[in-house]
Amino acid sequence: MPRPLVGACDRAAAIVACVLVVALLGVVTLGVVTRALGEPLIWTDEGSRFLMVWLAVFGWVLASRKRVHVRIRYFQDKLTPRLHRAVEIAWEVSLVAFGVLVTGYGVALVIRNHDLEATSLPMSMAWMYVPMVLAGLVTALQAASEVVEAWRGHVPPHSALPGAADIE
Repeated sequence: MPRPLVGACDRAAAIVACVLVVALLGVVTLGVVTRALGEPLIWTDEGSRFLMVWLAVFGWVLASRKRVHVRIRYFQDKLTPRLHRAVEIAWEVSLVAFGVLVTGYGVALVIRNHDLEATSLPMSMAWMYVPMVLAGLVTALQAASEVVEAWRGHVPPHSALPGAADIE
């Protein structure tokens, strides 16, 4: 994928995540205020659940793309360079498989829930599961690109990754 397109997608994901944070804060605040006034809006609970799922997925996407997700490589960094690379490739291939499985399961959940309406919001429950499809796709694609990097011998040491801290 061309770098400008990837960069635009990364920026769009960051913007969406910011919008979701603001929306979640607004909905939760509205729920708290209306409860305090004795006239609670019933949809704020369900709305905040939907927003939280979407926000968690966009956080997952951003962490995966920036390579700042939690990963402890203490033992892997003790291996010889050749074995380190082999472990990295195996790990990334397993993440590709995981991403494909999450995508498939997410699609199945969207299909199964498309005709169910949310309890207090006029929308399909499928929207609760749509982010799983996105998360699975991004995970599989990101891991596939890292398999290619590792195959070419471009496996950065743990300390060279952005945001990485030595965990010993």
